[in-house]
Amino acid sequence: MRVLIVEDDKDLNRQLAEAFSEAGYAVDKALDGEEGHFLGDTETYDAIILDIGLPQMDGITVLENWRREGRTAPVLILTARDRWNDKVAGIDAGADDYVSKPFHIEEVLARVRALIRRAAGHAASELQCGPVLLDTRTSKVTVDGNPVKLTSHELRLLSYLMHHQDKVISRTELTEHLYDQDFDRDSNTIEVFVGRLRKKIGTDIIETVRGLGYRLTSPGSTESHDGKETA
Repeated sequence: MRVLIVEDDKDLNRQLAEAFSEAGYAVDKALDGEEGHFLGDTETYDAIILDIGLPQMDGITVLENWRREGRTAPVLILTARDRWNDKVAGIDAGADDYVSKPFHIEEVLARVRALIRRAAGHAASELQCGPVLLDTRTSKVTVDGNPVKLTSHELRLLSYLMHHQDKVISRTELTEHLYDQDFDRDSNTIEVFVGRLRKKIGTDIIETVRGLGYRLTSPGSTESHDGKETA
């Protein structure tokens, strides 16, 4: 999963970035509205944290431009506690939720997790596919109740597939959602991570759909398996 943080306070930006990185997200950062708008318009994100009071271009304008340009990523806006009109303007501009400053980092993490789940059609914080269970609150993975230790990239891969079960996800899409902007992206490494993930979870829930990508399905699913490969 990949997020963008647009916040001009350098310390707060860093704190948020560190918290999301530690929680297993790929993170991009921007310190002003113009840079934030550019990243949100040219990169792919599962969620965006956007401050309202930004230099160069204010947050409301950034958000209005994104929505006008068809960018649908969930957006959590950061507002001053006493500026209720900013909250209204943000929601009307297309924000999905807001948090008032000052705030606890844990609240921002929880709200972003909820936004990502809802965008993918999930309500519960625990996602399950066959014997595999992902707790989005703790980023813990278990198989038949037994904990499985994953690397950050393996966790991002599994999390994205778990959020989009029964859908064929291309390697390009996975690459866009697993790596931050500065990472030397190579879609071929996705195959390596899928192989490692299959070995660690020890269950055949990740299908390779020939020429298209990957699909996460529960054992015995009635979904079409045309084009399935085992490697």
